[in-house]
Amino acid sequence: MSLPPERLERFARHIVLPEVGGAGQVALAAAHVVLIGCGGIGSPALQYLAAAGIGTLTLIDDDVVELSNLQRQTVFTPADIGRPKAEVAAEWVARFDAAIEVRAVVGRVLGGNAARMLEGATLVLDGCDNFATRLTVSDACVALGIPLTSAAVGRFQGQVANFAGHLPGEACYRCFVGDAFDAEDCDSCAADGVLGAFVGTVGNFAAMHAIRVLLAGHSSLGDPLWGKLQLFDGIAPSLRTLRIAKDESCSGCSAS
Repeated sequence: MSLPPERLERFARHIVLPEVGGAGQVALAAAHVVLIGCGGIGSPALQYLAAAGIGTLTLIDDDVVELSNLQRQTVFTPADIGRPKAEVAAEWVARFDAAIEVRAVVGRVLGGNAARMLEGATLVLDGCDNFATRLTVSDACVALGIPLTSAAVGRFQGQVANFAGHLPGEACYRCFVGDAFDAEDCDSCAADGVLGAFVGTVGNFAAMHAIRVLLAGHSSLGDPLWGKLQLFDGIAPSLRTLRIAKDESCSGCSAS
């Protein structure tokens, strides 16, 4: 695969980086990222994945735009209120870069449809807002052999990690949280509040983490940092890393 002149010019600042280069940019152009959730994390992550030249994007979200979303969900405007987030986000991508193949899926990843929704992905970036979906996505990624970038925010704490539970010795997301969270209930931004700029920081870092995976084997930036959870403290501020050990009895990845 080669990039036409206009794409070389568009991504020139990437290509001159030794850590990316032409081979890395081609890898990004060949990638298919499935984004779960187009909200506070998904919006900025989507913008920088598109800006990076990801070739194919599938956007999955079952929600509609609300006025209170606009404080942090940066691809939406007041004119979008009441419309499906996935469709509006896909329209944003199409306006931003017509060369990106983008598909909107208005729905939710469930046990019965996960394989179909994630099929063909090079990587899944999960920024959804409930544990039940996160665990379903994690289990599907393990079964399908797809790397997973997981990102979450709770008030002023952010968490971002890359998981590869399909690989020998590597943890999956379920190794991190266990089985107790296979439920719909979880803390919400509506109840706890959230600072838009902090969510944007986490979403952008998640995009950077996804790009690490996509560049693995193509550039010196491509260390996926599997199973290393990056913890942000937005108050201090500070960043620390925790290693997530593989759970040999994990119901999501122990059999793989």
